[in-house]
Amino acid sequence: MSTYTQIIYQIVFATKNRENTLTKDNRPKLFEYMVGILLNNKCHVYCINGVENHIHIISQVHPTVALASLVKDIKLATSSLIKEKGMFRAFSGWQVGYGAFTYSIKAKENLIAYVRNQEKHHKTIPYEDELIELLSEHDVKFDEKYLL
Repeated sequence: MSTYTQIIYQIVFATKNRENTLTKDNRPKLFEYMVGILLNNKCHVYCINGVENHIHIISQVHPTVALASLVKDIKLATSSLIKEKGMFRAFSGWQVGYGAFTYSIKAKENLIAYVRNQEKHHKTIPYEDELIELLSEHDVKFDEKYLL
């Protein structure tokens, strides 16, 4: 018997201390690099986007890939790239943790549209409020002292 899965993840993580270091001009290069990492890990990528202080990844993760290892690989590889290429001058690293939320295939198009509109969305809603909303929506217990 083969293995069959259909799990869409929204993976979210921020820059260290939520610093606004991911300038708009180099974000597409960063996202393209992230796509390569995901593809090398046999993942299907639907969308990657973000703003100055955080990233959203919409992807199916291959069943042989551990989510925590994948996120760690993305953070380590992109940190090296950013520093090596001097892509974001003030970048000091990624936050320690991440959020990962699952969605049904029926939610995929709305989720992609939401992630594609991050700049517009964050003109009115700060990242911290967005994260709390995601955690609450998915019934994830959290302690606010670890969010900020």
